[in-house]
Amino acid sequence: MARQPEDPIVRNIVQMLRGAQFNRRQLLRGAAVGAAGAGALGLSACSGGSGGGGGGDGIVWGNWTYYLDFDEATGSYPSLDAFMEEAGFNVDYIEDIDDNNTFYGKIKDQLKLDQHTGYDVITFTDWMNARLIDAGQVQEFDYANLPNVKANLVDAQWEALDVDLGRKFSIPWQLPASGWVWNTEAVPDGIKTLDDFLRPELKGKVVVLSEMRDTMGMVLAGLGYDPAGAWGDKEFDEALAWLDDGLKSGQIGNVKGNSYTQDLITGDALAAMAWTGDVVMLNTENDNQWTLEIPESGGMIAADSFTVPNGTSAEAKEKVEQMIDYYYDPVVMAEVANYVTFVPPVKGTQEAMQEVNPENADNPLIFPSEKDWENLHSFRSLTAEEDNRYSSAFQNVLGL
Repeated sequence: MARQPEDPIVRNIVQMLRGAQFNRRQLLRGAAVGAAGAGALGLSACSGGSGGGGGGDGIVWGNWTYYLDFDEATGSYPSLDAFMEEAGFNVDYIEDIDDNNTFYGKIKDQLKLDQHTGYDVITFTDWMNARLIDAGQVQEFDYANLPNVKANLVDAQWEALDVDLGRKFSIPWQLPASGWVWNTEAVPDGIKTLDDFLRPELKGKVVVLSEMRDTMGMVLAGLGYDPAGAWGDKEFDEALAWLDDGLKSGQIGNVKGNSYTQDLITGDALAAMAWTGDVVMLNTENDNQWTLEIPESGGMIAADSFTVPNGTSAEAKEKVEQMIDYYYDPVVMAEVANYVTFVPPVKGTQEAMQEVNPENADNPLIFPSEKDWENLHSFRSLTAEEDNRYSSAFQNVLGL
C-alpha cells in the first residue's frame, strides 16, 4: 500500500502533534491538517534502546506510519513494550517508511553491498519484497524459531507472493485490502460493477487510488481478468483505456493517495476505490456514512511483510524472528489489529478480538468473510521492465 505524504511540511506538523498526543482519528478527520490525509502522513517514533546489527544488544525495525498499536495517553506502543520486557532486549521502532520506492532509495546502496542498512527488519510491500528476493538481498527465515508463524499464518498467504512460495524470505505483517466504497445515502443502490462508477449522477464524484496496483488491479478484475494471473500488455492497455476515458470525460473527478478520505468527508466524492482500513476509521468517526464492499469481480489484497536484509547479523536475525513470532500470537495481533484496522494475517485474531474490542470482531473490513477472501486478488509480480513501463503508462494517464 502506498502511503505517500502530500507535503513534507505536513509530516513535520504531524511529528509535533504526535508529541502532543494528538489523536490518530483526529488526523484522519483532518481536524488539524485538512486535506493532507492522515493515513498518508509520515513520522518517526522510537521505542528507545540501542540498534541491532549496527551495534548494541537490540534490533531496529523500520515500518510504515500508524502501523502498530499506539497509546496516545502514554506515547508508547503497548504490545512492543510488553515484548521488550519479555524478551529482555530493546527494539528501536522507527516509522519512517512513507513510500516503497523512496525508502528503497534510502537503503539500496547498502543492500547491493550486503552492508547493514541501519535496519535489522523492514516491512516493505510484497511487490518491493519480490525485487529484494530476486536480487538475493534478504535472508531466509529459520522456521525452527517461528512456531507461531507456522501454525497461524492464514492459508492464503503461504503462496501469495509468487517469487516466495512458502514464505521463506518474507512473513506478512499486515494485509492492506482494497474495495469499492460509496456514500450510503447518496448512492442507495451501491457500486456493484465497474460500469456503476460511470453512472451519470456520479460524474465528477468518483475517486480512484494513485497506487497503480490497487486501481489497475480492480479495473482489470472488473473487466474480467485475474490480476494475479497471466495477463499482459493487451489486458493492461484495455484497463488503462477505461481509466483514461473516465478521467478525460470528467467522470472520475480525482486520483489520490490517502487524502481521498477527505473527498469522502466533504462530499466531493460519492464513490471511490478505497483501502478498507481507512473506511473503518472514517465510519467510526462519521456515523457510518459509507459502505465498503469487496466487489464480486474482485478487490485487491497485498501484504506488507517482514524481511531481514543481508547486512543484519545472525544474532540480530534470531531476535527479529523472536519478535515476529510474538506478533503471531493471536491475542497480541488482536491488539495491533484493533488499532491499525487492516486485515491481520494471523489465524485466531478474530476470536481474540472478542476480548479486545467486540465491536471490531465482526467487522468484515478487518476480518473478511470466506466469500470476500475468494474475491480478494494479489497483483502478480512484475519484471523490472514491466514495472517501469506499466508505471510510466499509468502516471502518464494521470497526467503526472
